[in-house]
Amino acid sequence: MTAHPEFKPRKIKFKAWDTESRLLMRLNSIDCNKGELIKKNHILLQFTGMVDKNGDEIYEMDILLISDQKFVVVWDAENNGWFYYSLKSPNDRQVFLSGQAEKMMRLGSFFELGEPPGSSRQ
Repeated sequence: MTAHPEFKPRKIKFKAWDTESRLLMRLNSIDCNKGELIKKNHILLQFTGMVDKNGDEIYEMDILLISDQKFVVVWDAENNGWFYYSLKSPNDRQVFLSGQAEKMMRLGSFFELGEPPGSSRQ
């Protein structure tokens, strides 16, 4: 069987937060167990497939800036998609699409920046 002529597989990329060294890194390898990706002592952060206004790749749990507001990007399993929310209002999630991504600037990972939801450090 041949692939559909319009089918183009997407790149699935990850970064990882090393919980021991507290560093964000790109991985050379990830273990797979029954279809689940695993890396001991790491939190895997998936590439959203989107880039910010500077062309920087946006990953899960990245902090993004638009005007003077900070947002975080998350995967919502219940709604099966990427969402973002203001650090001031973590319960107010909005669908994250490339149109929004291209207006935002990536500041770094939530883990690197230590920005808790509801943070007053805006």
